[in-house]
Amino acid sequence: METRLVKIERDAPDRETVARAGQILRDGGLVAFPTETVYGLGGDALNPDSSRKIYAAKGRPSDNPLIVHICRWEDIFRIADPVPEAAYQLAEAFWPGPLTMILAKKDCVPRETTGGLDTVAIRFPSDPIALALIEAAGGFVAAPSANASGRPSPTLAQYVLEDLDGRIDMILDGGEVGIGLESTIVDLTGERPTILRPGYVTKEMLEAVLKQVDVDRTILDGNCRLRPKAPGMRYRHYAPKGELTVIEGSPERVMAAVSQKAGAARAQGARVGIIATDETAARYRAQGIADSVKSVGSRADEEAVGRSLYRILREFDDEDVTEIYSESFSRSGFGQAIMNRLLKAAGHRVEQV
Repeated sequence: METRLVKIERDAPDRETVARAGQILRDGGLVAFPTETVYGLGGDALNPDSSRKIYAAKGRPSDNPLIVHICRWEDIFRIADPVPEAAYQLAEAFWPGPLTMILAKKDCVPRETTGGLDTVAIRFPSDPIALALIEAAGGFVAAPSANASGRPSPTLAQYVLEDLDGRIDMILDGGEVGIGLESTIVDLTGERPTILRPGYVTKEMLEAVLKQVDVDRTILDGNCRLRPKAPGMRYRHYAPKGELTVIEGSPERVMAAVSQKAGAARAQGARVGIIATDETAARYRAQGIADSVKSVGSRADEEAVGRSLYRILREFDDEDVTEIYSESFSRSGFGQAIMNRLLKAAGHRVEQV
């Protein structure tokens, strides 16, 4: 299969290009496209064969649910029942945007799309290209991140091509995405709303709307043995090719430990990378302890950190880095999402200092 890479303007998507991509999805093919979070790999959410193709292209376990993307609020009633009051409230506050809600599914949504579950994950993205494509495709597009399973999610079209060239029909290249981490996922099927995956929409933001929101206990630990109800809950995700270790503790202890471990690994012949911040990167570079030191941005600007993380992991792969050491981040607010992705990428390899 030849994968076509087509550039498209985010603010004014070319209608002919969008129509062509939409027809591919209607015909059962696969198209990667940008959203405000990361690039997604789209297929017809109501076609079980399309969902099977998504799993095959990514090498993704088939019990890992796909998110159904819609482009109109009213379409939620076509694929979910019941739609609780909490969904109305969250949609009013955060849709279109980087929030996914889990609801009980209708029979029209195939189990191939939901990983065999009776629930469906639904998102209404804000990216103009994504919205145009979803409408052109018929209104329901299943779209996990457009990467080979387990790899860092793509924030640029070049990384989609790197992972999926020859496996999918088309890539819509809309440039770099804005947020850089996947959507927040909230389960609304239990007694209390529960965050299954943290993202840009934080627990604090959700509680400003719903008053009380639980957080799944597996978000920041590696002991989940349950069947995943949402993407990213069980399997190793977001991982670079090199071995990543997260160092957690007070800032000075973390810097000292990163320096010591990086220097020792390099002395033993490893090609070493360090994930630093604007506040610390120069100090590591001055020590000459790593082959590559990359800043994710200022620690005070968590949005910049989120935008940079996956790109930096991919850049380390391009540089053949074999050992990576990362500073840790806050476990609250948007920092919780950053740490969730870092810990998944590291296979929960964490050292406390």
